[in-house]
Amino acid sequence: MRKSITNTITDKLSPTITNMIRMDHTAVLETFHQYEIDSKPQTKKTLVSTACIALEIHAQLEEEIFYPAMRVVSSDTDVIDNSVPEHNEMRRLIRSLRSMEPTNASYDDTFMQLMRTVLHHVADEETTLLPEAERRIGHRLGELGVEMTKRRVELMASHAKEIAVNTVRGFPTSSMLVAAGAVLAGTYLAKRAFDGQNQAYGRNESYSRNQ
Repeated sequence: MRKSITNTITDKLSPTITNMIRMDHTAVLETFHQYEIDSKPQTKKTLVSTACIALEIHAQLEEEIFYPAMRVVSSDTDVIDNSVPEHNEMRRLIRSLRSMEPTNASYDDTFMQLMRTVLHHVADEETTLLPEAERRIGHRLGELGVEMTKRRVELMASHAKEIAVNTVRGFPTSSMLVAAGAVLAGTYLAKRAFDGQNQAYGRNESYSRNQ
């Protein structure tokens, strides 16, 4: 019974996997829009750091959960096959950005390259892969969303220090991490609701035994 209650609550609070991916895309694009060439170096560094964390988490979630689910049902895996090299190129650019200061002459150009790579990736997924997922695995989208939510919590925890540094710098942690935080909040609310259900269930059992 307890497992059933937990699954019901989490299913309601977690976005479907395709909606979660779209939410990530929207949020990181909003972070890109905040980046300006004439911004202060510290502002640039915080924006870039925030975008990089979010992109790394997003790519890992897709590779671990979404792409394997799609390979099982898709007759044409070209978009998936192209997405992994795009992720790798994105990671290469992230490593380059982390190795230099915002005052470096190549910093802006490298971040613009990252933007272009991500924009191409987003366009492919949103026009082809996500609609296909909704056609072919619609019955599993909620289940996969729950799985992605749980894994996101773990991956965010591994970046906790960097996220905290960005927050201390005075930047509002970017909409991407806010979006991720909303998912974390959903998980927390699910736990609280589940605990409440357990307490109520325990009281009912106790009351029944005493009658």
